[in-house]
Amino acid sequence: MKADPKGVLTGAHFLDGDHACCEGALAAGCRFAAGYPITPSTEVVERIAARFPSVGGIFIQMEDELASSIALQGAVWGGAKAMTVTSGPGFSLMMEHIGYAAMVETPCVFVDVQRSGPSTGLPTLPAQADMMQARWGSHGDYEVIALCPNSPQECFDLTIKAFNLAEVYRVPVMMMMDECVGHMTEKVVIPKASEIHVEPRRYTTAKPEDYLPFKAEKNSAPPMVRAGDGYRFHVTGLTHDERGYPVTNAEVQDRCVRRLVDKIRANARQIIMLEESDTSDADIVVVSYGITSRVAVKAIQQAREDGYKVGHLRLVTAWPFPEKRLRTLASHVKAFIMPELNLGQMYFEMQRCVEGRAATYLLPHAGGSVHDPELIYQKIAYAARHMRVKEGKEKEAAK
Repeated sequence: MKADPKGVLTGAHFLDGDHACCEGALAAGCRFAAGYPITPSTEVVERIAARFPSVGGIFIQMEDELASSIALQGAVWGGAKAMTVTSGPGFSLMMEHIGYAAMVETPCVFVDVQRSGPSTGLPTLPAQADMMQARWGSHGDYEVIALCPNSPQECFDLTIKAFNLAEVYRVPVMMMMDECVGHMTEKVVIPKASEIHVEPRRYTTAKPEDYLPFKAEKNSAPPMVRAGDGYRFHVTGLTHDERGYPVTNAEVQDRCVRRLVDKIRANARQIIMLEESDTSDADIVVVSYGITSRVAVKAIQQAREDGYKVGHLRLVTAWPFPEKRLRTLASHVKAFIMPELNLGQMYFEMQRCVEGRAATYLLPHAGGSVHDPELIYQKIAYAARHMRVKEGKEKEAAK
């Protein structure tokens, strides 16, 4: 293994997605992780436990996921970049602390290697059924960022991106992997550290007596301080003013929560990442994410060979959801199809954005395996037939 002076690997490697995620965290500057082993994410923390000590980092196996999801926040306020890793039931347990991280603006990364549920479900088999939980799992109004890698290479690249976004916007960022991507082994190219952009933590330059820990410019996140640097600051999950002190009135609640939401919504254009192919002339667009986006490619290629005008929109960023892009596409696309490894989650977001201007079709799958590409092809063909029938009726009505 080749490594740079900081202990970060470089060059081409044969890694699964879980291991690539660990290497991405190291390259991003993460030096603290807390977690509790749970299939199919265990390989991430196994590699973290082996690799972090070699670069001066710390991994703690906590007693459960609740402890893990708060331990990393203490590490962040102590000056570290930090993450936790989980799946399924563990992700459910972390929801209270995800809301806490959003409220106190702790920049951190939660890795969820999704598996089939509910409850214990199928621990060793894939699903994409935590997508709504990632966005709405905790109570109250808040925003997060969620990324969906579809390869081990992206598990490396997007983990770095997740840490960078967490630092810029001071939010919990979700890496929404799935069992297939986590356990898939492929070539992963790791650049030299000098070639990787790592967003540094932004610390205040204010004098201690002037520092307001939760005061920020419009639609941005405030600078931080480290515990022990001589600044007085109060961190609470209660509604708080710019000093961090609890205030129980509607005016402060509105100001506090709107800022937490607006710093993401107002910057959605800069945050959202998409991949598109053949959408400019498409009558039908398949919308997908994660492992399903790779399965969909074969069906789309076959459909285009057979004369169907089909495009592909891949959600690299699931949250914030690309509302504006879908509305723009709906101005000329006649049908949208979404295959996903759940019984309908992101589909309803897509349907909401299309607002009846095009037909929408869900291709659900309860998990445990991936879609057969033939089923996606059949849905494309069905949408095309339905589209022709509708156009024929419209022509008849116009006569």
